[in-house]
Amino acid sequence: MTVWRRAIILICCVLDCVEFSSSSPILQRNKYNNSFRLTRSTRTRVQQLKRKYNEQQLGNKHFEDRSRQLKDLPSLSTDFHDWLNLTEFERLHAAFLDMQAYWTKLEQKRQQIEEEDKEQMVNRAVGTTLPQSIRHIQLDLRDLMSHVSSQISYKNSYWTKPTFPTPLNPQTRSKTVWDSRVDGYIILRDLDLYLTKLARDFLLLASQTH
Repeated sequence: MTVWRRAIILICCVLDCVEFSSSSPILQRNKYNNSFRLTRSTRTRVQQLKRKYNEQQLGNKHFEDRSRQLKDLPSLSTDFHDWLNLTEFERLHAAFLDMQAYWTKLEQKRQQIEEEDKEQMVNRAVGTTLPQSIRHIQLDLRDLMSHVSSQISYKNSYWTKPTFPTPLNPQTRSKTVWDSRVDGYIILRDLDLYLTKLARDFLLLASQTH
């Protein structure tokens, strides 16, 4: 009986391992698909915020300027061959750092708008204010970063999530009020484009999960 009991226990352990190994890729694929959906919904909210920001800060919700860039935003240009050959860890790690950079820029802009509203005694009690809308986007980015962090940890248990840097007040003394406001547009414009790229990353990762 003891031998049979040990044999049954051994078989159950083997079956559990087989079930785990077969369900694990499916679980990972589902996580990437969930990240894709969150990325797409976040991008929609960024587009809505960009129109609202343009209308309130620049006087035209259809404002567009593709000639200006901010040097401390993540690069959007990617060589297709290099992008295709990134490892899963490289792709996820880069995504985490890029989202962290956008979160920090949004935090700086949010604080700046709040300070300007206080100085100008602006009362926007009706509806959602720009700082509140920016904060909602930041929360979405936090959720996405949590998704990515858990997926990296699944692949590399020794990975340590980077801490958020303390946002410094942007140096705007040499900039006009208009240029400073256009900076906010550039952040949202590039974040919109970046989230499109990120969504493609998650789709590729889901398709490569076997």
